[in-house]
Amino acid sequence: MFILHAGRTKNIPYPVTASTEIAAGSLVAFSSGYLVAATSSTHAYEIAGVLVKAIASTDDDYADARTVEVQVPIENYTEWEAPVTSGLVAADVGLFQDLTDAVTVNRGSSTYDIAQCIKVLSTTKGIFHLNIGNAGQASVTA
Repeated sequence: MFILHAGRTKNIPYPVTASTEIAAGSLVAFSSGYLVAATSSTHAYEIAGVLVKAIASTDDDYADARTVEVQVPIENYTEWEAPVTSGLVAADVGLFQDLTDAVTVNRGSSTYDIAQCIKVLSTTKGIFHLNIGNAGQASVTA
């Protein structure tokens, strides 16, 4: 789960795919105009931000077309705490990594460069800058 550590964000309502469960704190991306949970192969420029409230199948509006709040960084270098696949070490600081899934950074992969490690909290948790949205455009190749 991605948790705001430092920096300013804004909650923005975006349409979400109906009948899709997504955990709070997940990175969410656009697919056909609707939010879905980010995956290990989601490009940085597709990611909108961090889902504020979980979407569960028990929600009254689970199957409805609706909007949900997404926490979007509004300044550069906003910091996020996130879990990591095991093995995060001091040498990872400054490096970019991908996602394992919508709530976990994959220390062993750097194809899409979603998160930049800026501090190691433990071998399984760190503080990251997110390279998402317009900032993620640098990941696009011609």
